[in-house]
Amino acid sequence: MLCIAGASVLPVVVLRFVDPPTTAFVLRYRVASLFENAPPLRREWASWDEISPAMKLAVIASEDQRFASHAGFDVDAIQQAWTHNERGRRVRGGSTISQQLAKNLFLWPQRSWARKGLEAWFTLWIELLWPKRRVLEVYLNVIELGPGIFGVEAASRHYFGLPAKRIDRRQAALLAAVLPNPRRLDAGDPSPYVRSRASWILVQMGRLGDVASSL
Repeated sequence: MLCIAGASVLPVVVLRFVDPPTTAFVLRYRVASLFENAPPLRREWASWDEISPAMKLAVIASEDQRFASHAGFDVDAIQQAWTHNERGRRVRGGSTISQQLAKNLFLWPQRSWARKGLEAWFTLWIELLWPKRRVLEVYLNVIELGPGIFGVEAASRHYFGLPAKRIDRRQAALLAAVLPNPRRLDAGDPSPYVRSRASWILVQMGRLGDVASSL
């Protein structure tokens, strides 16, 4: 058991220093593409300094406003999501950026208690071994932002014809707005829902200030 636990921690240690060559979600997309007519995979790494401050702030405002202060799990957000779901509304998650990163790197999208347990395990080690800046840098490079579009560099170039370093606050908010469902929502041709969510994100960005620069 100790050997298995140690082996599971090893990739977390390695990826603290080495940019991930692939992820569980990218591999899943590659396999699915063999059996269905899917858009080509787009993926391009951008370092911390090659990503605009607006993009860093937009995902924090959208996904995890306590990112800089929590230890991987936002208890308040989890409780709010639980209450929301108990009332029978559309299912809402309470996952932090660190939890989403653990899932994208190592796990699978379908909800189950087994996956949530493994997600918590990897999240714990990511938070223990990685600085917050590294967590956010890798997250911004592995998230899916459109069908087969992984990472903000590929998404920025696809939707706006710009590198991630040059996108503005509005464009960053549009990209962050599609994160709940990147296979259906489109940052380049935003629906009323995406535009409304992007407007909300912009307000939250103004309220949070330049939190990403302190990481």
